[in-house]
Amino acid sequence: MNHGTETGGTIGEYASAAAEELEIDAVGLWQIVPVGRDAFGLDGESLADFIRQNLLALFARGAKPVIGRKGVDHWILKDDYGTTPAQMADAVIEEWRASGAKDPKPYDSLWFALPKMYEELP
Repeated sequence: MNHGTETGGTIGEYASAAAEELEIDAVGLWQIVPVGRDAFGLDGESLADFIRQNLLALFARGAKPVIGRKGVDHWILKDDYGTTPAQMADAVIEEWRASGAKDPKPYDSLWFALPKMYEELP
């Protein structure tokens, strides 16, 4: 199992900790990607697998993809990534790859939140 020098733990431990953060706040893709790249030294398919593992941990806790709404402390559900955790993870990774597989910008990237944090558009 890979150990991250900055996280002090395994990839699975990091994914679990990220999922626990959902009780406090949304988790952004911008937080996940650099940890895989910098702390765990991953790239290419291994980085995509790291992202997938983290997304599946978030989805297992009930998180869904969201975007921020400017000027309001609410998240907006993005329900166009599929219906199953695997479909959502694949779609998010495909979108990330299509954008150049770079580290997402903090406030312009996709986030993941529990239903209590987002509101659906009418």
